Amino acid sequence: MALSKKPVTGMRDILPAEMQVRDYVIGVIKETYAKFGFTSMETPCVENIENLTNKQGGENEKLIFKILKRGEKLTAAFQDGVEAGLADGGLRYDLTVPLVRYYSNHANELPSPFKALQIGNVWRADRPQKGRYRQFMQCDIDILGEPTNLAEIELILATTTTLGKLGFKGFQIRINDRRILKAMAAYSGFPEEAYDQVFIILDKMDKIGADGVAEELVESGFSKESADRYMALFAGLEQAQDGIAYLTETLEGVMEPEVSANLQEIIAGVGAVKCSDFELVFDPTLVRGMSYYTGTIFEIAMPELGISCGGGGRYDKMVGRFTGNDVPACGFSIGFERIILILMEKGFTVPNLQKEAYLIEKGLPTDRLCEVIAQAQRERESGVQVLVARMNKNKKFQKEQLAAQGYTEIQEFYTNPLQ
Repeated sequence: MALSKKPVTGMRDILPAEMQVRDYVIGVIKETYAKFGFTSMETPCVENIENLTNKQGGENEKLIFKILKRGEKLTAAFQDGVEAGLADGGLRYDLTVPLVRYYSNHANELPSPFKALQIGNVWRADRPQKGRYRQFMQCDIDILGEPTNLAEIELILATTTTLGKLGFKGFQIRINDRRILKAMAAYSGFPEEAYDQVFIILDKMDKIGADGVAEELVESGFSKESADRYMALFAGLEQAQDGIAYLTETLEGVMEPEVSANLQEIIAGVGAVKCSDFELVFDPTLVRGMSYYTGTIFEIAMPELGISCGGGGRYDKMVGRFTGNDVPACGFSIGFERIILILMEKGFTVPNLQKEAYLIEKGLPTDRLCEVIAQAQRERESGVQVLVARMNKNKKFQKEQLAAQGYTEIQEFYTNPLQ
């Protein structure tokens, strides 16, 4: 039987045209983030299964590609008959868990604060659909060891600067704080152990509306009184000129004053740059799925396209799960695959890329061939991308293909110089 030429379900091959755009985008990302002091690092694609199933990855923990034990260990695990003992590793589902393990292992060798840039593939056993694959690239920047809002401000500015260099304008950075979410839930009378369930329902606000959220809260077993009080907060926010000030006053006694002060400082710090390419918006319905977030959370929203293209937040308790000592940490992830998809759909081409092709007729004398190769090398050294190839019999079709690949100049070299 013939071997399968198609990728595994949920995976995909990437053709040269897209790969050129991806390489360019990665270059812009690395160059821009480097100017903000972020340094590249890398972690293995496989992590210990205990690290991946520590109940901080939310729904992603249900999507782990697990790796079976090998040899005698696997045989023994089968004999035990306990399914949970069959795997000892798994493919990483994000870059945050590996980063925190990496930092915990190398903290004495790293600067403080540590500003990390990590770009790499992650894997989730998700349902494949347009723009969503089981293997995809993530691009994260994180700052570990910085307890103040300087971390959030730097992360937002670095990310928005990068998006601007890629041609994105008119997008939003939606910002909230998990402590605000918890204070709103406490004020409304929801039990603390049910906060995550409440937040999952709240996260559907943009799809089912306020009435839908209230209805689902009651259907989930919460009292109508709590649901009504909760929704009244959001109704008040719609009327308030300053949402943060409104919540500070309304939630007095259940929310620490520093929470709103921190949020206002971040908004002021980012606003001081006076960049018109994006808008920073306080959104009290923003939840983010990961349960490891402890404070500020943010998300890139593109209202024109109706999608989000990344997000992040503060996770001050995660390093402590590895070392026993908490370290302040905050990160922002660009939705790399969605950005590439948008650029490809817009017909994006790599700017300032000069591409030339040299077509050589079969039988060209050696001395002339050497001259052509030397000429191509000189052009390459000056920054031009030069393809040297044999001339096909169907030269017209070959030139059409080269033009489609972006080669703007095509030179032909014949055995007979008069051709």
